[in-house]
Amino acid sequence: MKRRPPLDDVEKQLSLEVLAAAFASLRSADEVLAFLDDLCTPAELEAMADRWRVVPYLREHVPYREIHEETKVSVTTIGRVARTLEQGAGGYVLAIRRAARAPRKVTS
Repeated sequence: MKRRPPLDDVEKQLSLEVLAAAFASLRSADEVLAFLDDLCTPAELEAMADRWRVVPYLREHVPYREIHEETKVSVTTIGRVARTLEQGAGGYVLAIRRAARAPRKVTS
């Protein structure tokens, strides 16, 4: 497989900003799901969903082993999410606040 040369920091940042703008342009959870489905592999989607799934447990200070037993997410992943919650850029906390205020869509 042919490998491309790595992007420099400026190119990486620009690529992330363009991707973030694409997410920001979407208007509903359904649109975001469609975009994620096109953008990511099933394994990437599972990994992101696992990370997001453990956030409420961590916010409630549930022990890692108990979170693992409940969710089957690895203790290593749980630890990474916990570190990011404490030391990250604040994205999890912002999303938690916004998701709590968003109306829930009822499916039948």
